[in-house]
Amino acid sequence: MGEEDTVTVDQNSFGGGKDSLLRKRHSAPLPSPTQLSSKVITLPTVLTLGRVAAVPILVATFYVDCWWGKTATTSIFIAAAITDWLDGYIARKMRLGSAFGAFLDPVADKLMVAATLILLCTKPMVAVVLGPVPWLVTVPSIAIIGREITMSAVREWAASQNGKLSEAVAVNSLGKWKTATQMIALTLLLASRDSSFERLLPSGIGLLYVSAGLSIWSLVVYMRKIWRVLLKK
Repeated sequence: MGEEDTVTVDQNSFGGGKDSLLRKRHSAPLPSPTQLSSKVITLPTVLTLGRVAAVPILVATFYVDCWWGKTATTSIFIAAAITDWLDGYIARKMRLGSAFGAFLDPVADKLMVAATLILLCTKPMVAVVLGPVPWLVTVPSIAIIGREITMSAVREWAASQNGKLSEAVAVNSLGKWKTATQMIALTLLLASRDSSFERLLPSGIGLLYVSAGLSIWSLVVYMRKIWRVLLKK
């Protein structure tokens, strides 16, 4: 789930806390308070609100049993992925990052991705070789959503502790790869629901499992960093 776009403030630390909200998503220096916009509603925030509003539309179009419903669902998800990058880019270039946007951005990302995973689980995928396999998408979906819930709690806890713990859960390059494969996988799986693109299904399934593996791996990496910090106390 998207936590890896570079913005002026960390809009994708899944969790709260003042320190986590102001942390950049990569290894770039932490921004000074003067770089934050005093406005609550900025252009990046409007784009983020658009992603939140798009979730119920995504759900509605998913169950429209015709070609335009499948096309609309895929298009909405692609648009959400683009705006996830775009709001971070605008916030960085125009210095429009805000504390409210930092809170809202991860909520929008997780809602969109979790909703898409759950929707795909409600309609078992038909594998070319194996036939209908109900657990094919369910297993990686549980891993991905479970990881995000866990990291949300861990980052919330780390933000209430000392600075070293917050640094231990700062987003790393592994998270970027996780999110990239996740977004591509979900796009392919949504597109493969259309018979014209059903050949994309194996690639989508494969990338979803890669994303799930990266999710678990990154969680282990974060936990090891936290453990090292705690042992030094």
